[in-house]
Amino acid sequence: MKTILTVVITFVFTAAIAQVKVTPAQKTEAASTGIQFTEGAWGKILEKAKKEKKLIFFDAYASWCGPCKQLQKQVFTRQDVGDFFNKNFINVKKDMEEGEGPMLASVYPLDAYPTLFFIDGNGKMVKKFVGGLPPADLIALGKSVVKK
Repeated sequence: MKTILTVVITFVFTAAIAQVKVTPAQKTEAASTGIQFTEGAWGKILEKAKKEKKLIFFDAYASWCGPCKQLQKQVFTRQDVGDFFNKNFINVKKDMEEGEGPMLASVYPLDAYPTLFFIDGNGKMVKKFVGGLPPADLIALGKSVVKK
C-alpha cells in the first residue's frame, strides 16, 4: 500500500511541476538578455545587413524540432550569447515550413534542423552549421565567421 501511495504522490507532484508556466515577465527577461532576433521580409533583412555592414546569423528551424527548441530556450536566451551575437550580426530566425521559409529553403538548402547560416548582405552564404551547439561553441562559431 505504501508503494502505491508513494507512486501516486510522485506522479501528482511530477504532473504539477510539468504544469509550471513561464510568466510573461520571465519571457521578457530572457528575451532582453539573449539574442535579439529581427523580424521582417527577407529582402528588408538583406538591406539592413548591407546598410549596417554586418552578416546575418540565420537560425533555420522547424516548430517540431527538439534540438531547435533547446537552442531557443537554453542557448539563444543567454546573456553572453546575446551580447556577442547582437553586437556582431543581424539575427534572424525563420520556421522553414511557414511563410518565407520554403522559399528560403530553396535558396539555402537544409540537410537537417536546426541549420545555422551566416549570410552576407548580398544573400551569399558565408558559413553553414547543422545541429545544435552549447553556448560557448556557438560563440566560437560566430567568432570564426567574424574573423574572416
